[in-house]
Amino acid sequence: MPPRLMRSPYESATGLRRLFQQQWQRQICSRSPARPTTSTTHYRPDSRRYQSTTAAASIGIRGYLYGTLTLLVTGFGYLYITDTRASIHQWLVVPTLRILHADPEEAHHAGIRYIKGLYDLNLHPRERGDRDDKVGDLKVEVFGHVLNNPIGTSAGIDKNAEIPDALFALGPAIVEVGGATPLPQEGNPQPRVFRIPSQNALINRYGLNSEGVEHVAMQLRERVRAFAYHHGLGLKPESERIILDGEAEVPPGSMVPGKLLAVQVAKNKTTPDNDIQAVARDYVTCVEHLAKYADILVVNVSSPNTPGLRDLQAIGPLTTILSAVVDAAKSTDRRTKPAVMVKVSPDEDSDAQIDGICSAIWSAGVDGVIVGNTTKKRPDPVPRGYVMPANEAKLLSEMGGYSGPQMFGRTLNLVKRYRAKLDQGPGEEDPSQSPSTTKLQTPAKVPSDNRSQVKATQVTLAETSNTATGDPVQASVRRDEQRLKPLTKAAEATSTSQSPIKLPERHTKNSKLESAGQLFEPSTVNSVATAIAPPPSAADNGALSPKPQQVEPTPAPYPSMGPTTPPPGQVTPPLPSQEPITSALTSHHTAQSTSMQIPSVTEKPSAINSGSKDFEPKVIFATGGITNGEQCLQILNAGASVCQVYTAMMYGGVGTVTRMKQEMRDAMRKQAKPLER
Repeated sequence: MPPRLMRSPYESATGLRRLFQQQWQRQICSRSPARPTTSTTHYRPDSRRYQSTTAAASIGIRGYLYGTLTLLVTGFGYLYITDTRASIHQWLVVPTLRILHADPEEAHHAGIRYIKGLYDLNLHPRERGDRDDKVGDLKVEVFGHVLNNPIGTSAGIDKNAEIPDALFALGPAIVEVGGATPLPQEGNPQPRVFRIPSQNALINRYGLNSEGVEHVAMQLRERVRAFAYHHGLGLKPESERIILDGEAEVPPGSMVPGKLLAVQVAKNKTTPDNDIQAVARDYVTCVEHLAKYADILVVNVSSPNTPGLRDLQAIGPLTTILSAVVDAAKSTDRRTKPAVMVKVSPDEDSDAQIDGICSAIWSAGVDGVIVGNTTKKRPDPVPRGYVMPANEAKLLSEMGGYSGPQMFGRTLNLVKRYRAKLDQGPGEEDPSQSPSTTKLQTPAKVPSDNRSQVKATQVTLAETSNTATGDPVQASVRRDEQRLKPLTKAAEATSTSQSPIKLPERHTKNSKLESAGQLFEPSTVNSVATAIAPPPSAADNGALSPKPQQVEPTPAPYPSMGPTTPPPGQVTPPLPSQEPITSALTSHHTAQSTSMQIPSVTEKPSAINSGSKDFEPKVIFATGGITNGEQCLQILNAGASVCQVYTAMMYGGVGTVTRMKQEMRDAMRKQAKPLER
């Protein structure tokens, strides 16, 4: 058995002491009462805040200020962006279009789409203030209509009549759409438009690309239907007739008081140039589709990009074509007939060519001429000492018609020459240049309501040539006699009971159009396809009952603008010195292009300059190189009635017309100050 281990006294004492302490602690814990557990509640302030009245007022004012500021910025931005006077259209919109669309033709089509979309949303640019109508300082008289200003847009901007109303909103008094061809054609291959930025010029060889005359007619008819619907006339055929017959007291083409719509027509590229009958049928087809929707019909025989088209400006073919167009326009199923103008080339500038064109105008009974188009010639590069960029110098060699500011001098010279020649009246024609006796079949248009049955007429070139050597009035009467019905006893009895001359409505006491200045009389023999009636002769004065009232026109700002109406409450002050009208006009025809003479006259310059009142003076529109208001005044003083712009709008944007009118007013005001002193 192993021995038992013994602890030392120290270890024993320590163990006992620990045991004693443990026992003592147990007893104390068992005897002491249990301490109650109490929960202490600590006060915590509520974290919620109640809004005061002052805070609510401050937030409401801040919201009101923000809302008002947003409304003001939006409203001001709308008024600024949609105003043609805003410089953003010239310096931001045009460069942006060039960046987004490098090809000029693509940029042009994009601009048309943008304007059309903005017009549908009523966000389109427009001319505000209506200063033309209220002030009346730029009013002109054209084809019996008092226009608000003498500025128009040329054809080519809106080839297919997509945005005529949007163009009218930009301020011009005349908008020309087209040219429309009988059948759709694509034109020349692309690229076919080139920019010359250093000259602000363009070169194009479109080749009369068109959607066709039926598409253009559909677009124009939709305008008439929309106008009738918005004015409470409904969508019935009768509502269209009311608009087209002028009963709505607006021009049937533009449907805007003080403005006219011109529609340009042309032949198809595939029509043989040597077949004059086929060419004339092309133009007549276009007239039959579009005449009822137009105030002015423009016959384009001057496009440089259609092979053989300019050859039609020879006196023989041109007389034949224009005679057919005039006859078709006179057969339009509308109470007022559209005026007919011919657009000639600036390259046909020899004396013989101008004489031949003027002779054809008088022979066919055309109402006026548009002087100018793009030219095949190229001007001097740029001012001396300037090196043209190599890419632009290369573009000048591209085929096509050139248009730009450097054409202005030629346009001004041509206007003076055409004005002087046309004011001489119908003269004798050179027999060697007379047309042949080839017959042209021009079937007359039969109205759908069977109002009258018109037989097909045959117009011979031999009869047309007689108008140059004889009286144009008699020639027109002979053409009309071919369409007369056979004379019967009943017709004779009815004829003897009627007045020989029907008084125009503007001379009657009950005329509603007299104060508005809009004339809608049917055309007569002496004024082919126009809306202005010829003055009665002395022999007829006794047969007129009652006697027509003579309306005295007010003085015009300058001779080429014709009679105008002064602004309400304002009387035109007389000039210090009244020189003879003839001498004033002579000084204008001989003045330099930089002079700004604006005398006041009381008669039409063409009638005065001709020295005869036996014929109705022809109207001249001018286009080509006109870029500012001072140049437009020079064109008007040279004898034109309207100046048209195209390339200037391509570089200047939608505010070009408004800017030109302001420049005209500034020049007229500057010229009037020395006279007041």
